[in-house]
Amino acid sequence: MDIQLVTEGLEFPEGPIAMADGSIILTEIKGQRLSRITPDGKRETVVETGGGPNGAAIGPDGAIYITNNGGAFEWLDMQGLCIPGPTPASHTGGSIQRYDLATKKLSTVYDSCEGRRLIGPNDLVFDTHGGMWFTDHGCSTPEGRKFGGIYYAKIDGSLISRQRDHLVSPNGIGLSPDEKTVYVADTNLGRLWAFDAAEPGVLSPGPGFAPGNVVHNLQGYQLLDSLAVEAGGKVCVATIINGGITAFDPSGSIEHFPFPDLICTNIVFGGADMCDAWITASSTGKLFKARWPRPGLKLNFNA
Repeated sequence: MDIQLVTEGLEFPEGPIAMADGSIILTEIKGQRLSRITPDGKRETVVETGGGPNGAAIGPDGAIYITNNGGAFEWLDMQGLCIPGPTPASHTGGSIQRYDLATKKLSTVYDSCEGRRLIGPNDLVFDTHGGMWFTDHGCSTPEGRKFGGIYYAKIDGSLISRQRDHLVSPNGIGLSPDEKTVYVADTNLGRLWAFDAAEPGVLSPGPGFAPGNVVHNLQGYQLLDSLAVEAGGKVCVATIINGGITAFDPSGSIEHFPFPDLICTNIVFGGADMCDAWITASSTGKLFKARWPRPGLKLNFNA
């Protein structure tokens, strides 16, 4: 696969959005900002978000919605690589933010659900009805992990629903082309989950005692991060330790595409044929572009 370096010097990039003008808007988690990367690799700050902006997506109103983990990581320098570390004692929780590209106003849409504070919102995707599915990754504590969950919410602040609770480390989230399946990558388990959707915003009960269906568990010590779905239904998940992108077929088979970073965190598709792919290589602070062998699924909302 031909890989092109678009830019470097980013502070743990994540959440890429392929914009119509050819630029990429992405989050910088360590940098606590939303940035725009032009096709020639120049970076400009879109907005300072504070906390830890992770996932980002265009909503039905044309605004950018951000899953902000609230600063859930200390940052470690390990052999020249930027590595997310433990959750600092100062962390109190995260939120869902909205940034209006026209008015340049940043606001908080949600910071709790049913009276319980969001811990570390991580990634999001919009369905055709304009609602957002998002994951809460949880966070670490000196005694162990605070578990995460899967949520569904409306953009106007009128509804937020916890659809799964007590998941180990839910991270990337995406929808099948027919939106009957919600895919979630569990970081620490190296597992891709598939949850059946009973109706928009509502998950069906899991099979037996399981919270959902297991698509595949990666062998050895591999971690999973954010994801994007191909037009044909494969789920492309950024892979950590075995740096690159792992494409999961719903049948359970996988194929791995290596990229030169230990911690690849996300992928987004774009371009006229949806075969352009941008990959965030976070521990080295780089953004790569590649020609993907198959077209990605076009997201429901773009700008």
